[in-house]
Amino acid sequence: MNGSESKRWTQGALAALLGLALTACGNNNEAGGEAEAAAASPASSPISSAAPAASAAPAELTIKHQLGETAVQHHPQKVVVFDFGVLDSLDKLGVEVAGVPQANIPPYLSKYESKDYANVGSLKEPDLEQISAIDPDLILISGRQSDYYEELSKLGPTVFMGVDTARYMDSYEENTETLGRIFGKEKEVEAELKKVEDSIQTLKEKVSAEGKNALIILANEGNISAYGSGSRFGMIHDVFGFKEADANIEASTHGQSVTFEYVAEKNPDYLFVIDRGAAMSGDAPASKELVENELVKGTNAYKNGHIVYLDANYWYLSGGGLESVAAMVDEVAAALK
Repeated sequence: MNGSESKRWTQGALAALLGLALTACGNNNEAGGEAEAAAASPASSPISSAAPAASAAPAELTIKHQLGETAVQHHPQKVVVFDFGVLDSLDKLGVEVAGVPQANIPPYLSKYESKDYANVGSLKEPDLEQISAIDPDLILISGRQSDYYEELSKLGPTVFMGVDTARYMDSYEENTETLGRIFGKEKEVEAELKKVEDSIQTLKEKVSAEGKNALIILANEGNISAYGSGSRFGMIHDVFGFKEADANIEASTHGQSVTFEYVAEKNPDYLFVIDRGAAMSGDAPASKELVENELVKGTNAYKNGHIVYLDANYWYLSGGGLESVAAMVDEVAAALK
């Protein structure tokens, strides 16, 4: 092989080797591209295909409450409600229910006395057989039914939604927001709570400007009990801002038994009266004749026209609802005009 032939042979070999290298590189790029395409393909990824969309609502929620934790399906269809405040909120939000205790339903919720809704007993004695027949997706209770929690939980997911009077507004808002999560009504709840918060702020400013004190009494069959801060009606002090005519009232469910001599002694600027008998019987309040006696007529509250008879349907039967709390604020605000 002469020099020129050797040179041509060397150039040919180099060209061949370069061609082989380029072919191998091309094959590797194609393999890599196919692998990347396979990895990016949803069909080839079990996680992607099985995972729900990020915006989809969860099929089940875990609700923590005073009596435990309860797994609740989103948008339950067959709902049994024992708390009239919760029923008030669900009605406001347009959520249908299957069963309610039909005794002592507040007049503004009277549509639930219809046969369209199952009667599930009384506020203190649930009809377990009737509830079982409904096969509920959700049971909502409060303090009056708390002793039945275990039995009710066997019939359906049961959530305690009583208002904690020691932290009334926080508890009320938490309960209402929970209902919003369960029934997909978060935006509606947010809007309604904002209205209530705004009206409370306006009321607090008026109360603060007046600087007056108040006494709250429950009238029941000729007897009266006083309620103070932290009690079931304590929001008049704790939320609305009225000073207490007596800062030593015992905080209890049934209030502190008092006399009209006590009322005269404390001499409140405002006397707020709730008539339990009217709420339970459905009759017109009869407490005015009882309350406005000679002893009470000597108080600042009577002299200045500040004895306020509150609607017991809201205050005694259905407190803690979207409609009832708004009405309670309006009632007290009207008393300041």
